[in-house]
Amino acid sequence: MRGERLTASPYPDRRGLCRSIVRDVDSRRLVPRTDLLLADPRLAAAEGRLGRALVKAAVGRAQQRARDGQISPDEVADAAVAELPARAAALTPVINATGVLVHTNLGRAPLSAAAVDAIAAAAGQCDLEFDLATGIRARRGAGALDALARAVPAAEAVAVVNNNAAALVLAATALTTPETPEIVVSRGELIEIGDRFRLPDLLTSTGATLREVGTTNRTTAADYAEATGPRTAFILKVHPSNFRIEGFTAAVGVPELSGLGVPVVFDIGSGLLAPHPLVPAEPSAATALRDGAALVTASGDKLLGGPQAGLLLGRADLLRRLTRHPLARALRVDKLTLAALEATLAGPVPPVAAALAADPASLFNRAERIVVRLVEAGLDAHTVAASAAVGGGGAPGVELPSAAVSLPELLAVPLRCGAHVLRGERPAVVGRLEAGRLLLDLRSVSPEQDEPLLAAILSARG
Repeated sequence: MRGERLTASPYPDRRGLCRSIVRDVDSRRLVPRTDLLLADPRLAAAEGRLGRALVKAAVGRAQQRARDGQISPDEVADAAVAELPARAAALTPVINATGVLVHTNLGRAPLSAAAVDAIAAAAGQCDLEFDLATGIRARRGAGALDALARAVPAAEAVAVVNNNAAALVLAATALTTPETPEIVVSRGELIEIGDRFRLPDLLTSTGATLREVGTTNRTTAADYAEATGPRTAFILKVHPSNFRIEGFTAAVGVPELSGLGVPVVFDIGSGLLAPHPLVPAEPSAATALRDGAALVTASGDKLLGGPQAGLLLGRADLLRRLTRHPLARALRVDKLTLAALEATLAGPVPPVAAALAADPASLFNRAERIVVRLVEAGLDAHTVAASAAVGGGGAPGVELPSAAVSLPELLAVPLRCGAHVLRGERPAVVGRLEAGRLLLDLRSVSPEQDEPLLAAILSARG
């Protein structure tokens, strides 16, 4: 029988032999039951924060460790508590110290505190489509739309969809017809962005026909004029925001295109609503509309510094066609996006804008203060000059002078995914590696994050 063995005994059997049975209990049978573990006060409290499924999964992992002999049965409850995830969602907070202000892999624009508060206020039930004064239905997201209209007075009307690609899809779908199926676009502006996303594939998926003009490096006003005719729905102007073409080049601006008798739709991409002196080559919505664009599309989570959204600004008749199209319903944004967008537009300066305008001297002062404390703690740290970038497919080639904390490269991994990060005690820190050193660029780190950054470095040291 499993778990039994025969041993000598002082009590003889009928043949005069001394025998007895000693039962060795299988330790796996001592592993606490799931229901008993879930009743542990620590795990019961965690269930209210994380949900039963995640807590039960942590218990199961701890039980399996005991069955495998890695821990003793009486350690299972403690191990289950240690196995608990920090949050119900898998996303981990990150301090972006890469020097890329709008880092697509890190969620693009960090939201302002005002936007975060607005999301919390809207998370429950709210007056999304309801007029509290009259008690009747109201325009959905009126506050966000009004804030966007105030930010760009040149726009006759505005709308918001879930991202810039959605804005272009809606424009291509609603503005083309069987009689006018063509979109005229320069070959030099048929761009590809991250993850093999290609603009021509997006546009043709709507059923529109692309009328390509010019060449990769040169397109003239005559090219557009020759291609524009009775089958033209609109001319599409696309800002090549993630690359530059230099040398023997030619492009046509919105003022010239607007005189060809058809609407000009300008995808400015980055979400810059007004001109900015640090990125003079980056087009803005205000300038595009002033120059004659009938419709401007842009991203909300890039230079605007807000949530992911597709912004549509321009002529009232065109916006009416877009917002009344059935596809607009499928592309509309939720209450959290509307809340964050309004707070970004109407509230204080968002982090991306603050980072873009940061004074290099102040960045060096911040880096020095951090380095002094790290050196006092015995770490190999010093301040270095650095070069940051806008990122997010915006302002390619524009270098922003910055300052960074230089650390040993071996700290990169524990800063990203060390024990303190996995337990949810510290945010992850992502920097960049250069010449065998880890650089933490402070232009992409808000001043409010300096203390958490310092604490994370000290924790990562071990």
